[in-house]
Amino acid sequence: MPPPTPTRTAPPVGAAKPGTKKVASAGAISIFTLAIMNIVAVVSLRGLPAEAEYGVSAIFYYLFAAIVFLVPVSLVAAELATGWPEKGGVFRWVGEAFGPRWAFVAMFMLWTEVTVWFPTALTFGAVSLAFTGSDQSWDKTLSADKLFVLAIVLSIYWLATFIAFRGVGVFARVSKWGGIIGTIIPALVLIVLGFAYLLSGAHLQVNLAWKDLVPDFSNFKNIVLAAGIFLFYAGMEMNAIHVKEVRNPTRNYPIAIFVSSIATVAIFVLGTLAIAFIIPKASINLTQSLLVAYFDMFKWAHIAWLAPVMAVALAIGVLAGIVTWVSGPSSGLLVVAKAGYMPRFWQHTNKHGMATHILLVQAMVVTVLSVLFVVLPTVQAAYQILSQLTVILYLVMYLLMFAAAIYLRSSQSNRPRPYKIPGGNIGMWLVGGVGFLGSLLALILSFVPPGQIKVGSPALYVGILIVLSVVLVAVPFAIYAVRKPHWRNPDSDFAPFTWEAAGGHLDAPVEPGIGTGGVTPAVTTGAARQ
Repeated sequence: MPPPTPTRTAPPVGAAKPGTKKVASAGAISIFTLAIMNIVAVVSLRGLPAEAEYGVSAIFYYLFAAIVFLVPVSLVAAELATGWPEKGGVFRWVGEAFGPRWAFVAMFMLWTEVTVWFPTALTFGAVSLAFTGSDQSWDKTLSADKLFVLAIVLSIYWLATFIAFRGVGVFARVSKWGGIIGTIIPALVLIVLGFAYLLSGAHLQVNLAWKDLVPDFSNFKNIVLAAGIFLFYAGMEMNAIHVKEVRNPTRNYPIAIFVSSIATVAIFVLGTLAIAFIIPKASINLTQSLLVAYFDMFKWAHIAWLAPVMAVALAIGVLAGIVTWVSGPSSGLLVVAKAGYMPRFWQHTNKHGMATHILLVQAMVVTVLSVLFVVLPTVQAAYQILSQLTVILYLVMYLLMFAAAIYLRSSQSNRPRPYKIPGGNIGMWLVGGVGFLGSLLALILSFVPPGQIKVGSPALYVGILIVLSVVLVAVPFAIYAVRKPHWRNPDSDFAPFTWEAAGGHLDAPVEPGIGTGGVTPAVTTGAARQ
C-alpha cells in the first residue's frame, strides 16, 4: 500500500509547478542524442579483450545473447516507455503490473547494482590514461600503480557526479559528445584498422575456420559464458527515465532503441574480432590488451603517435559512460523517493532538479569501494563476489520488467501503445518470454564460481552470494514496510498508476484512455490504496 496522500489533481505531465523553475524543457533530447546515450550506456570497449580470447566463437555468443536478451530488452523497453511515458521508468512499469512494492524492489536493484559496478569501469579509465606516454613499458608499470589508479578513479567519478549536478541538458551533452569521442570513434578506428590488418594478409593470431564458430557446449564453462555475456547488453532500458525529455518520444524513442541496438551488436562483434586478429590469445590481459591492440595497430599502420591520443579518448568515453549511469538510476530513485517511498533526506534537489543527496551518498559508497578494490589486494576475491552480485541484482530487475510487460498486455490491453511489439499477445509472450527465460538462466548460472578466478572455497563463494542477494533484495521490502505518510513530497509530479486512477487497486478494470495523457487523473486517497 503506497503512503497515504490527500486527494489532489496533478498538473499535466511536463507542466511547471507554481513558484518553481522548470528544469528541463520538453524535447531537450534528440533522437541522435538518445541513440548515442543508449550506446554509451551499453557499450564498454573494456570488455572486448575478455571475449577475444574465444576467437570467432565470440560471434556466436554475441549473436545468441542479442537474440535472447538485447532484442527482447529493446522491444519491451520501447513498448513500455512509449505506452507509459510518465515519470518513473522501470518503477512505473513494474508498478503498473504488480504494485508499488515490487516496483520499489526493481528500482532499488538498479541503483544498488550500478553503485557497486562503478569502480571496475573506472579502473579501465585509469589504465587508459596511463597509456598516454610514449614508452609502452613505462605505461604498463604506471597502469599497475595503485595510487595512480585510485587517484584517477576518484577524480573521474567525482567529476561525473558534479557534471550530473548541472542537470539533464548538461549531462546529455556530455554523454553525447563524450560517447562520440570516447566510444564511437575509438570503436570505428579499432574495427577499420583491425580489418585492414586482416585484408593486408598479415599473420593473424586467431583461426577463422567455420568449424570454430559454434562453441563446444559439452564444456560447462562455455555454457556459463554464454549466459554471462547477456549482461554485456544490459542498460538499453536505462534512459527510458528521460523519455519525457525526448523530442516526439512516441516516434523517436523506438527508433533510437533500434539504431543503438544494431550499432551495439556491430561494435561488440567487429571490435572483438579486431583485437583477436592482432593480440595472441596467451598474451591477452583484461585491463591492458585493448590499449596494446591500439598501440600495435597504430605501429603497423605507421601512425604510432596516435596511441596516446586514443588513450585519452577512451578515458573520455569512460567519463561519458559514468555520467550516463550516475544520472539515470539516481534520477529514477529521486522520482520514487518524492512519490513517498523514501525519507525526505533522499529527496533533496538542487536548482537544476538533480538528486544531490542521492548522488552524494552514491559517491561516498563508490569512494569506499574504490579504495578497497584498488588499494587492498586481499579483498580482490571479495570484490569479485560483489561484482557478480551486481549481475544478480540487475537480472532480478530484468525478470520483473519482462514479467510486467507480459502481464500488462492483458491487464491493460486497451492502453494506447504508440510502439507495440508485433504479433499481438503471442508476439509479446514470445519476445518477453524469451527475455524472461534468458534472464532466469543467466541468474542461475551467476551463482556458479568462475573457473578463471580464484575465489577460495566454491561452497563459501556460493553461500556468500546467496546471503548477500537475499539481504539486498530484502532491504527495499523493509523500507517499503516502514514508509511514512509524510515521506510523500507535495512537489512530487509522479502521476498515479493507471489502476489507481481506475479504482484504487490492481484488479480495477482500466477503461481506454485512462492515464494516457491530457489531464492527469487525480491521485486517490490513501484509504482507497490497497
